[in-house]
Amino acid sequence: MSVKNSVVTIGVFDGVHIGHRAIIKKVAREARTEGLESVVITFDPHPLKILKPHSFIPSLISLRHRVRLLKELGIDRVLVMKFDRKMAGLPAEKFIKDIIADRLRAKEIFVGEDFLFGKGASADTDELKTIAARFSMNVRVIRHVKVAGRIVSSSLIRRLVMNGDIKYASRLLGRPFSILGTVVRGAKLARRLGYPTANVNPHHEAMPPGGVYAVKVKFKGRALKGVMNIGIRPTFYDHGRDEEPSIEVHIFDFHGRIYGRDLEIIFVRKLRDEKKFNTIDSLIMQIKRDEQAARASLKDNLLYR
Repeated sequence: MSVKNSVVTIGVFDGVHIGHRAIIKKVAREARTEGLESVVITFDPHPLKILKPHSFIPSLISLRHRVRLLKELGIDRVLVMKFDRKMAGLPAEKFIKDIIADRLRAKEIFVGEDFLFGKGASADTDELKTIAARFSMNVRVIRHVKVAGRIVSSSLIRRLVMNGDIKYASRLLGRPFSILGTVVRGAKLARRLGYPTANVNPHHEAMPPGGVYAVKVKFKGRALKGVMNIGIRPTFYDHGRDEEPSIEVHIFDFHGRIYGRDLEIIFVRKLRDEKKFNTIDSLIMQIKRDEQAARASLKDNLLYR
């Protein structure tokens, strides 16, 4: 990456929530005003997966999704740095000199008030200001964003999503909650029922509880509508046989071939929990009711806000 002069921010930015957006928008605006390039430095995998490998940290969104959202906010460049033991042991001043000063030629650095960096995450924003001043760089620390007195954080949103509170999670994200995944081949069970679905392999780990959802699907610039099931398909499989939940989306009035393509699935409304049906006919009848309910929700545009 060759950069002339830049305005930089640094962080994981998992979810790209409203707190992240407050920082990123300031970076993009400052860079435009000063005629500089705006740069986001982010890390993959999540640093906690290296620093605390026994503490499972499910990601809110995939790296690919994260980069897409960052660029949609007007960022010129996203620098993805591999986070490993070597990176974790990099002294704070060397990180600032080698990457921020020499490589990105930064004039200004924006970070959140809880920003930590360097070996053992031992350096805070005061240390950052001290080091940055040696290289004639200014540091701007952005305060936490709060909603109803609570600091907006990826960990809070992660809990909300996994507990099924998509509405509140979407509010803190500043956008409807969505997942990005690749269409893969499945067992084609839904096709036999007259409702072909795209089986989606998500690129991240934090998922809402199982159930049936009305969704919007973004594909190649198109905004499509559909109904999605997250679950273990209990009508077809005995409990325990198919423990890994599948994600299947039936896109209304769509007949294209999309194997291997990425879909962004936007959650609009949860219709019901997943359940086991005694007969295939009763399942088909429920799927028809789900489609009607989904079409009604999508017509009214009842997005989680």
